[in-house]
Amino acid sequence: MKKTLLALLMTSAMTTAQAAETYLNFGTGGQSGVYYVVGQSVCKLVNRNTAKTGVKCSPSTSAGSIANLRSIEAGENQLGMAQSDWQYHAYNGSSEFADAKNDKLRVVFSVYPELFSVIARNDAGIEHFDDLAGKRVNVAEPGSGTRATADLLMAEKGWTTDDFSLASELKGSEVADALCDNNIDAFFYNAGHPSATVESAVAACQPQIVPVTGEYVDSLLEKHPYYAKASVPGGLYGGMPDDVPTFAVYATLVSSTDVPDEAIYQTVKAVFENFDRFKKLHPAFANLTPQDMLEKGVTIPFHPGAERYYREQGWIE
Repeated sequence: MKKTLLALLMTSAMTTAQAAETYLNFGTGGQSGVYYVVGQSVCKLVNRNTAKTGVKCSPSTSAGSIANLRSIEAGENQLGMAQSDWQYHAYNGSSEFADAKNDKLRVVFSVYPELFSVIARNDAGIEHFDDLAGKRVNVAEPGSGTRATADLLMAEKGWTTDDFSLASELKGSEVADALCDNNIDAFFYNAGHPSATVESAVAACQPQIVPVTGEYVDSLLEKHPYYAKASVPGGLYGGMPDDVPTFAVYATLVSSTDVPDEAIYQTVKAVFENFDRFKKLHPAFANLTPQDMLEKGVTIPFHPGAERYYREQGWIE
């Protein structure tokens, strides 16, 4: 009897340990952003098979790319969304991560292009990025990919936040209301389009997306090849029929070699074995292909668990 009880206790302890090893906390972004939708979508597919695989996934809100990368390095999150540029910097110990190189960081797959977008009130006299000087601008929350990209762009142009009459640091979930309440003239937003945040602003006060072009943009792209010219397609939002030129990075899903290979393998398998279902979960996913998800925005090595699945499918050698 004592041996049976001991065996049961040992089995229970092992089960608990296994569950802890396969629990994936997924750092996303603000609830109004596409990062959060990605986290919800991936976790939903993973959790359909938890009884079989033992892998359970839970999305959580965060400040965005840089915060997610730091939380993965600290072991607080096992999965996270990050822009491809900050993924690169974190792995190589450059830029914002000069003091925190994480050579355990690995990419799982890329998802969609994120366009650096400037949303401005129609009555603010802002027709181009250059017109933001002296305006009230939300430069984005510290720790977000948007803020870090904005800082690089402003530096390339020779600006600092002092060039604005106000440089607020509101969360992504707060910017649409701030714009339409006339508390700011414009906000920066890295986003896959269509974006719920932009749609909310359009419905409330009909702002515009302004072009981000010029020699300073060309210089930024030349120095940082993970950026590419792109356009917000016309017709996505009411009153905005024309394409708006800007530049973009890719939203990527990242992890760490500290996370078991099997857990990442099952995560990738859950997404690609339900790929049509996944693509229907947000308009930004509609045109995804496995080839693009394994090539565009992949600036660091794949996680071994993801690599195993891709080799089985013949997608990589």
